[in-house]
Amino acid sequence: MQKIAVALFSLLALTTVAEARTMIQNKGSDTLVNVAQAWAEAYQAIQPEVAVAVTGGGTGTGMAALLNHTVDIANASREIEPKEREAAKAMGITPVEHVVGFDALAIYVNQANPMETITLPQLAEMYGEGGTTKKWSDIGVQVPGCKNQKIILVSRQNNSGTYVYFRERVLGEWRDFVLGTNDMHGSKDVVDLVARTPCAIGYSGLAYANPGVKMLPVAEKAGGSAVAPSMATAMDKSYPIARSLLMITPGEPTGAVKGYMEWILSDAGQCILYSKGYAPCRPVICRK
Repeated sequence: MQKIAVALFSLLALTTVAEARTMIQNKGSDTLVNVAQAWAEAYQAIQPEVAVAVTGGGTGTGMAALLNHTVDIANASREIEPKEREAAKAMGITPVEHVVGFDALAIYVNQANPMETITLPQLAEMYGEGGTTKKWSDIGVQVPGCKNQKIILVSRQNNSGTYVYFRERVLGEWRDFVLGTNDMHGSKDVVDLVARTPCAIGYSGLAYANPGVKMLPVAEKAGGSAVAPSMATAMDKSYPIARSLLMITPGEPTGAVKGYMEWILSDAGQCILYSKGYAPCRPVICRK
């Protein structure tokens, strides 16, 4: 009987702890998913009564979940779209954007590619509807191992904030992507495909670089100064395709969500972001 009583007491204690724990649901941008998971793990170590569940799926997926009241925080690699604000207003939600860091949207080519720089107009002629650049030889490049020199365009799916930001910043608001791009589910998938494919070019977050690719410095226009993607150029916005990384709440955060957001913006949270290859939202000194 004593053993049964002890077992029942232990079960009751575990149930009480589980019920006392606050769960924060966090979903969205694949660009942010790795750092969001690192934040969640680190925060639980210092605040064990709060658990943060993190999933990716893209900025659009996170925003849809926010509007459906199924998450507390949506991660985003683009700003809220007007149609999303209208939908939120209709549901009595006033979403608040919190800038948690900066990223340089890097242009990746295979290590075999001899290109040293690229311009926004060149990218638009490759990726844009009606573009004239179909082969590397069209811009005077010969890529070893690339059959017929045909450019293989690697992109993201259209629910991705990275996809939306690239379209608006590089193609222009009213120009769409050319048909035939290889649309990948995640940021890492883009870089992995470029690493395996000499003919390929792709765009993805700075933090996803690997030894099989190189990142091209980018110039605003032909003859302009090309700027390499880095934490520093993302933070000062000198890199032409720098962007803010956002966490969006359905109103000003309160309670456990407020505490979590404040910690993310603290030195500890920002140094975790830095360790994952992104630029902090403000100057911060991090231990190596």
